[in-house]
Amino acid sequence: MSEPQFRPDRPAAAETGGAIVLTGAGLTIAEVESVARSGARATLDVAARARMQEAREVIERLVAEGAVVYGVTTGFGDLASTTIEPAESGRLQENLLMSHAAGVGPAFPREVVRAMLVLRANTLALGHSGCRPAVVDRLLAFLDAGIHPIVPEQGSVGASGDLAPLAHLALPIIGRGEVEFGGQRLPALIALKEAGIEPLVLEAKEGLALLNGTQMMSAVGALVLADALRLARTASVAAAMSVEALLGTDVAFAAPYQLARPHPGQVAVAGELRHLLRDSTLQASHHGASHKVQDPYSLRCVPQVHGAVRDALDHLHRVLDIELNSATDNPLVFPGGVVDPGTVATGGGLVISGGNFHGEPVALALDFAKIAIAELGSISERRVALLVDARLNGGLPAFLTEHPGTNSGLMILQYTAAALASENKVLVHPASADTIPTSANQEDHVSMGSIAARHARAVLENVERIVAIELLTAAQALDFRLGLVPGAAPGAGVRDAHARVRRVVTHLDGDREPAMDLAAAFALVHDGALVDLAQPSTGPS
Repeated sequence: MSEPQFRPDRPAAAETGGAIVLTGAGLTIAEVESVARSGARATLDVAARARMQEAREVIERLVAEGAVVYGVTTGFGDLASTTIEPAESGRLQENLLMSHAAGVGPAFPREVVRAMLVLRANTLALGHSGCRPAVVDRLLAFLDAGIHPIVPEQGSVGASGDLAPLAHLALPIIGRGEVEFGGQRLPALIALKEAGIEPLVLEAKEGLALLNGTQMMSAVGALVLADALRLARTASVAAAMSVEALLGTDVAFAAPYQLARPHPGQVAVAGELRHLLRDSTLQASHHGASHKVQDPYSLRCVPQVHGAVRDALDHLHRVLDIELNSATDNPLVFPGGVVDPGTVATGGGLVISGGNFHGEPVALALDFAKIAIAELGSISERRVALLVDARLNGGLPAFLTEHPGTNSGLMILQYTAAALASENKVLVHPASADTIPTSANQEDHVSMGSIAARHARAVLENVERIVAIELLTAAQALDFRLGLVPGAAPGAGVRDAHARVRRVVTHLDGDREPAMDLAAAFALVHDGALVDLAQPSTGPS
């Protein structure tokens, strides 16, 4: 897939000495994944530290002046009209984290929590949240020490941001809540003591700065996107294998035909298919007089369907590029800003209360992406059905077994793929189409972006399993096809993919328990072990 053309016109987060330097701008999906999954270090940029300190001084002046500022000298949500005395500002922030940590359900996996930590640190580094640099230092210390807060998956409605998940993420900073540390689930205070880290005493605005934002839905979305980009390439490989096994024609993938409707994803996928099918003598064996005029849509329309998925993922990429590097707190601090009506001003700065925490941009993009990802699974399942059906698979044995009847072969793998594809039809219902009021109708429209993110993750895993089933089925079908066409060879990319599948899963001579085969094929898909075979085309070929 081509990289999105749009990039925010801001400096990139630099990588120096093996550490990602957080500037609040330019953090990439790849960098988030490296922190979340590979243990990459992150540090706070020197200039960002200075910006944070400048904004912090604005907050301290406001507190000293007794100004009325939401979440700083007032309560939260519908309690915004309740004034808080300066002496109680720290207690207010601690109570905020405790009261909002109301999440339920299973805990997010470690990789999601690590992504949330680095994303929260990066948004605070922009310098609009008014917290001390020490807050970011503590988030990054958790990453370095391998202290991972226990964050339940359910409880966020996606505005005012991901409140409950972020409260669970932040509680351990003050020595409360639970964490995973050294492979154990522990009270945070014990883990901090073992790691030699002191609990942080929060000051005015800092509790709110830690939990107002979209970092849960963005963290899940970033990892889903990273996996989906690999899955999309792998789906091209699986489709090319199926095309060869079913004696499908490559004519429909011709560059002039695709360029007559030049959607970027469609053109890119067609180029990948041509690359995977290059030098195929199996294709040549059925061109000419016996050539099929048209294949079923699940073969013929791979560029159009897979390509539309690529374009949807490009949209999610553009949205996340912005969201990962945005200030999603409320209120926001602008040191030295121009005073406008409705802002709270102090010497050298102003504070604006608004709605940057609302998750609608991310929610809509994730809903679009999960629908698109599900389509990869839907069309893949149809190719599996063709491969196992002796009436449609071009002379291959029923259910791809030498002894149908005594053996069921790959019959039930198609059932599994069908079940997963049907489950996705439920999961792709747009979460963002729903809303429900919270906080006594003060927060009367919410995004449900957290639900969109969690469902996108579930859809992704289902489709990874469907594509893994297609790899197994297409490899088995190719074994038979190559035996029926002496001397024929599949395209170079298909040949390599077939060999890689066969290195981890042997040909099915007779029925066996499929669990190990499914697990091995799933690992190939999830780890992106076939992605390099689908080299993108840079132009017509």
